[in-house]
Amino acid sequence: MDQRNRNSKPVKNQDPINGFIKAREIFVIDENGDKRGVMSKRDAIALAESQDLDLLQVGTQPDGTAIAKIVNYGKYKYEQQKKLKEVKKNSSKTENKEIRLTVNIGQHDLETKARKAKEFLLDGDRVKISLKFKGREIAYMDLGEETLKKFFALIEDIAKIEKEPKLTSRFLDMYVVPKKN
Repeated sequence: MDQRNRNSKPVKNQDPINGFIKAREIFVIDENGDKRGVMSKRDAIALAESQDLDLLQVGTQPDGTAIAKIVNYGKYKYEQQKKLKEVKKNSSKTENKEIRLTVNIGQHDLETKARKAKEFLLDGDRVKISLKFKGREIAYMDLGEETLKKFFALIEDIAKIEKEPKLTSRFLDMYVVPKKN
């Protein structure tokens, strides 16, 4: 049986600091960015501790020498988390929204669905317009395409077609995305 504690979170990949740096020779850069040169691991850690700071490995040279920087590790981690949060915040997520239509949809219903599609498009979302064929309606493919054209005419001022209408099983699907201004 596995003896792990099931309540504990797995340890994330941590940066090698102080005694956890595996290299024996370390090229040291101080907190001001000045190069201190290559020294032994023990001397580098002593130098960092004398300034009440930590030695953080930032890379390795081709010959196996570690490159380490003297930093305040708590402050460094905080800055990294802040950068990560900023990147996540700035990354745009586009959601896929779907609007379902039928072949014999009324004009007012079509306009209402178009208004909803416009809301999605203005939010920056991609919209899938699905026209469902019920029963024998599948024989009237041209009516379905005409309905999709009418629908697109209502939203074409803010949308462009990403994927032309295509029949998949009983649905005629078309994808639209917001126009770039």
